[in-house]
Amino acid sequence: VAPRILLAGDAVGRLSQLFKRVASVNKASGPFDVLLCVGQFFPESPDQFEEFNAYAEGRLAVPIPTYFIGDYGFGAAKILSAVARESSNLGFKMDGLKVCDNLYWLRGSGKFTLHGLTVAYLSGRKATGEANGQFGDYTQDDVDSLRAFSEDSGIILASFDVRFIGVANTMSGSLEEPPVGDSTVSKLVAEIKPRYHIAGTSSVYYDREPYTNVGAAHVTRFIALASVGNKDKQKFIHALSPTPAAEMSAAEISAKPPNTTLSPYRLVEDADSHKRPLKGADDTGSDEQYWRYDVSQKRRKHEDGESDKLCFKYVSSGSCPRGENCRLRHDEDARKQSIRGVCFDFLNKGKCERGPSCRYKHSIQEEDRAFESKNRIPHSFWFIFRSKECWFCLSSPNVESHLIASVGEYFYCALAKGPLVEDHVLLVPIEHLPNTLRLQPECERELHGFQSALRAYFKSQNQEVVFFEWISSRGTHANLQAVPIPLGRASSVEQIFTLAAERLGFTFETLKDDENMEGRRKLLGTHIAENRALFYAEAPGGTILLHLVEENEKFPVQFGREVVIAGLLNVADKADWRNCQLSKDEEETMSQRFRTRFTDYDPN
Repeated sequence: VAPRILLAGDAVGRLSQLFKRVASVNKASGPFDVLLCVGQFFPESPDQFEEFNAYAEGRLAVPIPTYFIGDYGFGAAKILSAVARESSNLGFKMDGLKVCDNLYWLRGSGKFTLHGLTVAYLSGRKATGEANGQFGDYTQDDVDSLRAFSEDSGIILASFDVRFIGVANTMSGSLEEPPVGDSTVSKLVAEIKPRYHIAGTSSVYYDREPYTNVGAAHVTRFIALASVGNKDKQKFIHALSPTPAAEMSAAEISAKPPNTTLSPYRLVEDADSHKRPLKGADDTGSDEQYWRYDVSQKRRKHEDGESDKLCFKYVSSGSCPRGENCRLRHDEDARKQSIRGVCFDFLNKGKCERGPSCRYKHSIQEEDRAFESKNRIPHSFWFIFRSKECWFCLSSPNVESHLIASVGEYFYCALAKGPLVEDHVLLVPIEHLPNTLRLQPECERELHGFQSALRAYFKSQNQEVVFFEWISSRGTHANLQAVPIPLGRASSVEQIFTLAAERLGFTFETLKDDENMEGRRKLLGTHIAENRALFYAEAPGGTILLHLVEENEKFPVQFGREVVIAGLLNVADKADWRNCQLSKDEEETMSQRFRTRFTDYDPN
């Protein structure tokens, strides 16, 4: 069942009026699951504060789970300062800081899942001058963070404001002139391409025709909402019941209603391309931004005079879709520090305003040379760190233990999250290592034992197995994927991978492995160069297909999945594992079935 969402414009402290309307709508058309509020949430003057505070303190009940982003107005700093200090709200939280029962503050920017829907948000107005972005203002860091968080399509974006360029021109007389808004949000929307974009602050209701997005299959629906209790009696509450993108087929996602228009943000992009080839017209003081990385904390500047500010997208993920056109700095040293758990604000500004409540490190982290020395691993290749957020570290609170099928001394076997087919498994080193190729002999022996056991198990199921691994300097915790394929497709594996490589403009180096422990280690271990990315696949029969990725080559991270699903399994819409996710109950059932069948072959 699709979730049922209520949207509201600027509450401006009028919570009794807002919740009265919510109760009315809920009674007539409900029940609804959640209320999202955009625009100014706090009162405009002191005389409205008592009513507002009664809800914030829990003396009056908030009737439905309510999330808000407009963290400014009278009393905002006082209330939200106390909220931020609550022990339950400390740390890195993107799904809302609890103000009271059923009331949550979406601070800064972020992305979280709400009843199966992906919700992204940018809270407050654009910061000016020395504003720190804590209450009522968002900063460039918040914008950069949202870009990195919101790679997947199908999100609902809640923002404070938007510049109505190209939108106001079709408002059927709702506005006499296009309003002045936030161009940063306009550019952000054009880039991340949400399915729905909800905005407030202009005190006007406007449900625009769907519009297409450049480079994306889905359309975007824009909804502006008026303020609660506005004198013109314009609509301030709106209901949605969108199906989560993960539950939609490709045809459903790409469907375009008859009234679909071109993107209004083409005008923004065209105007900007003429105004500024390198920097944003709204960028002021970018030369005052600096990155303090070395111990001496010296200011470092680009020789070409461009912004010295770090690109959050590159530092956090190792890549940036803007590439050479990005006006922010792509620094590999900062990327390494981020991998070791160092706070982005600390790297970018030399300080972090969250202070002790920040869960990241506020000092430069050296590489773990003791581990490297013990294992005879060149320290320049390995980025050794153990993150509490790592999905694959068994010590992590985020590890999904219900997927684990077998645990050895050095490796464990787990069902894949977002499997291509049933029995799609991963072989994962227990140690936090970036690949499975440079291992000590005892580790290699155990991995070989797991592979041999899986081959025998899949043959008993009238299947063969393809192993593949993607290795890059930006990798974190290694995993060797094992995907079963129909027995009749086994002889086609090499040909299909070769054809896929030719389409991308490269050729595989073919190596012959006799499927013993030393063969794989000798053939592949010698090909690892420092900071060099590579992809390899092990076909049934022992052939290894290897590709060393060139420095400037754009190699698709999901290449292995794409080849297997298109050429060997003939299934669609599974290149991205996030489109294949199952419920926890389904995962537990799948894991139990595999463990039961695999018992007779399990080397442990």
